[in-house]
Amino acid sequence: MRRLVEGTLVLLGVGLVATAIATNQRWLDRHFLPSFFIQRQTYVLLEMAVRVGLGALGACLVLVRQRIGRAAAASPSQLLYVAVAAVLGLAASEVLLRVVHLRPAEWLGRNEEPLRQADARIGWTFVPSRTGRETIGGRNVDYTFDAAGFRVRRVEEPVDATQPTALFTGESVMFGKGLTWEESIPAQVGKRLGAQSANIAVDGYGNDQAYLRLETELPRFRHPVAVVSMFITTLLGRNLDDDRPHLGPGLEWRPAVAHGRLRTLLQLVAPYRRDETVDNGIAVTREILRATAQLAMARHATPLVLVLRVGPENDLERRLRQRVLDDIGVPFVGVEIDPAWRLSGDVHPNADAARVIADAVAAELMQR
Repeated sequence: MRRLVEGTLVLLGVGLVATAIATNQRWLDRHFLPSFFIQRQTYVLLEMAVRVGLGALGACLVLVRQRIGRAAAASPSQLLYVAVAAVLGLAASEVLLRVVHLRPAEWLGRNEEPLRQADARIGWTFVPSRTGRETIGGRNVDYTFDAAGFRVRRVEEPVDATQPTALFTGESVMFGKGLTWEESIPAQVGKRLGAQSANIAVDGYGNDQAYLRLETELPRFRHPVAVVSMFITTLLGRNLDDDRPHLGPGLEWRPAVAHGRLRTLLQLVAPYRRDETVDNGIAVTREILRATAQLAMARHATPLVLVLRVGPENDLERRLRQRVLDDIGVPFVGVEIDPAWRLSGDVHPNADAARVIADAVAAELMQR
């Protein structure tokens, strides 16, 4: 028993040390995509801390193997109890998490603004015909939606589908998280163009969900003049998620994949991606951006992809952006905003950033 325990600890310890050595920054950059919510420097420091922790744990297991081996030999039943307790603990955690009914990470709680409702095809949409208020960035911000679930100035002023309209699809940045309606990118661009804007963006969307939303809503508009979508390299990871309705190769619609709750929680904490998953996600994202432009052009509307960068790109972000956007034949405008132009206590762009973005988008649309 003692030799078995000591041998197991040595193998485990050596494996942990080897893992810490093998998972260098190049490997980590391949399998952990950049994050919109965590700065690159902080992300790298966290990864380094985990590597050091794994190496230290492995070394400790090797160093204390004899002590643990003697304890196991003296009381083998105690070792059995520990193993059984660990297995039961994992099983109980899985059962508890299933009762809690986790949702995709991008879907906030039901009682958090802006409120959302389930949608079988897209995943979720905003609850229509209401006004919600959120305290964010040190102020109260109202989010108002018309009967179609589009963000508007007032419920009494819904989007008029018979009027010339510029449509804006995307996620929380395009929606205007933390901004008033007047400060949001769609409202500002519409004002500059002298056209009605339809803000159909929804918090937490990947590019595939934004495309599905556009595919659903665009036919109702008689005179769409422009379709503005968004791509943010640091949110590319969302396009790889399959725990919600999503699009696969060939833009094939696929239902949400049910994963074990512990696996889902682990993926949230440590979002590891296989090479194949990243490659497929990039390929599908390229398809989505092309299809978005085709939807717009089929209705004689000008397509434009807003490519947003928060601060200068690092090499990893540049490589990913180029893999997605190079040679796809879709018009886009790149906008870089100052990292300091964010809401107080939040990562979303503030009103200054939204104004700069809106100026760039409007200028590009008017030129085209």
